[in-house]
Amino acid sequence: MMTMLNDIYKRLAGLIIKPGETWEELSRQEEKQEMFLSRFIYPVLGIITLSAFLGILFTRKEFDFEVALKITLRTLISVAGGFFLGAYLLYEVWKNVFKQPKNAELCRLFVGYSSSLMFVLNIVTALLPEFFFLQILVLYTVYIIWEGSAFFMKVKEEVRLKFTVIASLIVTITPFVIEQALRMLMPGFRI
Repeated sequence: MMTMLNDIYKRLAGLIIKPGETWEELSRQEEKQEMFLSRFIYPVLGIITLSAFLGILFTRKEFDFEVALKITLRTLISVAGGFFLGAYLLYEVWKNVFKQPKNAELCRLFVGYSSSLMFVLNIVTALLPEFFFLQILVLYTVYIIWEGSAFFMKVKEEVRLKFTVIASLIVTITPFVIEQALRMLMPGFRI
């Protein structure tokens, strides 16, 4: 368990602090979809969900289990849904716009690792809501994607900027869109 958490920490920190080196290292690894999901995405989603619940527990004057559960569910659905929808959209763009061979697994890995900073920001702002202004750092995701486009996705230099813009929009906006859809379609999630 501690080894897995240590690996997750190293990947998150590496992708945020030195994305070029980390993307290059990740591109040399042959990681299977099941391992990626079970040893990176699902534990990170669990940590985000737990931090959302604990954030409500420690930051509200009165603990309301119903409110904590709603915020926790909204966070889980928006982050997990953003990941899976983002991976699907990138896959469609990858094969239809960039005319690359079909590779849904590669797109899932890329979206998951590209979301590292957003995952960390979700954890921090859930536990420390007064640091909401840190959300502006999501813009750094564009640089993480830029580095990953060359090393991990092997995008040609002439379309690298186009890929980076499209992938950045997909990765950063899908969780937000899902959260807003939940608020609109399910009034109980408006907290």
